[in-house]
Amino acid sequence: MSRLIVVSNRVAPIQEGKPSAGGLAIGVLDALKETGGVWFGWSGEIVGESGAPVVEKGGKVTYATVGLTRRDYDQYYRGFSNATLWPTFHYRNDLSRFDREEYAGYMRVNGSLAAKLKTLLKPDDIIWVHDYHMLPFAQELRKLGVANPIGFFLHIPFPVPEIMRTVPPHEELIAAMCQYDVVGFQTESDKQSFIDYVERTSRGHFSDDGMLQAFGRMLKVGAYPIGIYPEAIAKSAEQFSDRKQVKSLRDSMRGRKLIMSVDRLDYSKGLVERFQAFERLLLNAPGWHGRVSLVQIAPPTRADVQTYQRIRQNLEGEAGRINGRFAQLDWTPIQYLNRKYERNLLMALFRLSQVGYVTPLRDGMNLVAKEYVASQDPADPGALVLSQFAGAADQLPGALVVNPFDLSQMSEALERALSMPLAERQARHADMMAPLRENNLSVWRDSFLSDLRSVATATSVTEMTVKTVKGATEAKRPAAKA
Repeated sequence: MSRLIVVSNRVAPIQEGKPSAGGLAIGVLDALKETGGVWFGWSGEIVGESGAPVVEKGGKVTYATVGLTRRDYDQYYRGFSNATLWPTFHYRNDLSRFDREEYAGYMRVNGSLAAKLKTLLKPDDIIWVHDYHMLPFAQELRKLGVANPIGFFLHIPFPVPEIMRTVPPHEELIAAMCQYDVVGFQTESDKQSFIDYVERTSRGHFSDDGMLQAFGRMLKVGAYPIGIYPEAIAKSAEQFSDRKQVKSLRDSMRGRKLIMSVDRLDYSKGLVERFQAFERLLLNAPGWHGRVSLVQIAPPTRADVQTYQRIRQNLEGEAGRINGRFAQLDWTPIQYLNRKYERNLLMALFRLSQVGYVTPLRDGMNLVAKEYVASQDPADPGALVLSQFAGAADQLPGALVVNPFDLSQMSEALERALSMPLAERQARHADMMAPLRENNLSVWRDSFLSDLRSVATATSVTEMTVKTVKGATEAKRPAAKA
């Protein structure tokens, strides 16, 4: 049986085992734990010189990691990946910047990583590449003669063509993406944005069977919404409910209602707007003073990037301002925690709360929303307030869906969630659990890999047929005269 080779920018260390909330780390690790395979990528270490992959075994997963030099880190990771692609793909062109040297570094590192991976490959391996750091990875592998099936999945949104074209090397990047056999997105709208770009800018053609003809190749393009394992999350949430931190928070609430929010510290998450909508709730509905608290857990990310330092300062300032305005001697409206917590503990905190508050300004899927629903006690579930710009909104019909740019609407949704009758909460929870079970993480993985194997097989058959026909035609030709 062929091995599954997963490639991503960052490989979660073996000793972590339980990564903090993050769609890629959670999805990849959970998927690999079940099937086994190789996880290849950056170790997270900055090194003087990048050498051969370090290979370690952890259960059914083999971890193959490499370090990045400071130059590579600055140009490939901090530079083009996170200063150009990340803000642009999240529709924040105002925060995006382009530097030719950083783009050259991005391409150089993808080429270097591809060369390192090639030394580990076997002829029948299936390669699954993840996220925006690796857009040209298949192209680099093809240059090295790698003929294995290669699929790509984008965990973040894909912008409409008008936004994509603001990235100067946009056509080069799209051409590189078309070197994959399958390109997958979180939502139908992201998939359509990619197709629109190719058809309008590159004169490609998309057919009803999901195949895209572009840049001299045929590839499958589809939407594969990433899932979770809801039963496992529910079990963890229940088991960890007696942990010290959970009991401490429960005791400190003194019967107050709890709004729970967990996100990485990033401008795409709409954290300031979230705080301001909660402030508006307290302003418009003073009856909730002393009766509800918002706990926002926002683990730091890219702490060495100035933009993220400003986000942290701004959020801390808003939390202090709102608390100063409304706090009482025995009540603090917002508890803002800028640190990581174990994933299982977060599930227990979700179960403790009455409202899940997930309102990104733009997100690929947002597994936190799905995890919140799965963590709930079916007999007394909390309500979910969810942004319409999270991919999860398409799959969670029982959520209170809001526009995160409308503070009044978010405030009203919070009040409705806090006041929602038990029967309605139970009905909404059941409506959301059904699709979570039907489209769990295994379905995401298996549907993508099934398409990858099918497309790769079809492509091989087509190429063999072409070669056979070409050979037969040449055999029929009369020999050239001397």
